[in-house]
Amino acid sequence: MLVVMKAQATEEQISAVCRKIEELGYRAHSMPGAQRTAIGVTGNRGEVEPGTLDEMPGVQELIRVSKPYKLVSRDVKAENTVITFSGTDAAFGGPGLAIIAGPCAIENREQTMAVAEQVFRAGAQFFRGGAYKPRTSPYSFQGLGELGLQIMAEVRDKFGMKIVTEAIDNESMDLVEKYADVIQIGARNMQNFSLLKRAGRARKPVLLKRGMSATLEEFLMAAEYVMSEGNYKVILCERGVRTFADHTRNTLDLSIVPAVQRLSHLPIVVDPSHGTGKRNKVTPLSRAAIAVGADGLIVEVHHEPDRAMSDGIQSLYPEQFDALMKQVRQIAPVVGRMVPAIGNYPRASEALSAQSGVRSAISPLA
Repeated sequence: MLVVMKAQATEEQISAVCRKIEELGYRAHSMPGAQRTAIGVTGNRGEVEPGTLDEMPGVQELIRVSKPYKLVSRDVKAENTVITFSGTDAAFGGPGLAIIAGPCAIENREQTMAVAEQVFRAGAQFFRGGAYKPRTSPYSFQGLGELGLQIMAEVRDKFGMKIVTEAIDNESMDLVEKYADVIQIGARNMQNFSLLKRAGRARKPVLLKRGMSATLEEFLMAAEYVMSEGNYKVILCERGVRTFADHTRNTLDLSIVPAVQRLSHLPIVVDPSHGTGKRNKVTPLSRAAIAVGADGLIVEVHHEPDRAMSDGIQSLYPEQFDALMKQVRQIAPVVGRMVPAIGNYPRASEALSAQSGVRSAISPLA
């Protein structure tokens, strides 16, 4: 059920409707829009008695939402959701593209700072890195844990980039929520419903990656789990699905971008690194992702990928990422988008001045 408020409805009237919904034993989700506020009603097993709500002051109409994903749907919110961050132009879903870059795993401070400087110079607004790594083998590098989170916090302090990192379970979620600006839920956990509910109680935006074999509806329902707990700042991420193809690690499904945008108001970014698993395919698929209308990219970059402790084969060299950013800036205006200037980020000029003339060692292009 969806309660659509009148355009001139006051905050007091909206609050009164939310209280009434709660009194009836349901949950109210207020979703302000450009023209009016819609209030999603969840927890109801059947029809809500119309007379209890539609005669309240400020209510325009009640709409039955037939889709299983209610809060995610454009039926609830027609306008695109834009997720912003204080003190910066970095955002998900606005006219500016969100560019997330960094190593697959945080290995040590030196490696992290070397990569951070390079992706910052190229124009990334968000720094990615894994402090917790759910690996296929129990003997593979599992991440530095809280030490990795602390190193990423140093990156934010030094360069002003916002931090995106993964929580792999309820135990790690508390620390990730403490240090990160965006909490990532990985593909393996897309249907970990207890973790999704915990992310829904967090006060940080959540970047939700599509599961390896998830349908569009399953993907949106996973986002619904997060939003049903009260966290409406959800970013979807296409990262490739399993198919019969063997020329890539996964098959990057760019068709899901316009499919999501037709059904949902949530922003969606693309991960061409995991989506292909091959360094030489990351840049072409990044170009295609921007052209198809994605709200941003999440790209793995490492200054010495041959020595990386995870996913080196799909990580771009810093020079390659810099070249990619130049191409993204050329493509973006064609689809009505742009990449915010680096000077618009806190501490940008200070960080560049401090690093002037000091370049990290870069391995030659492979």
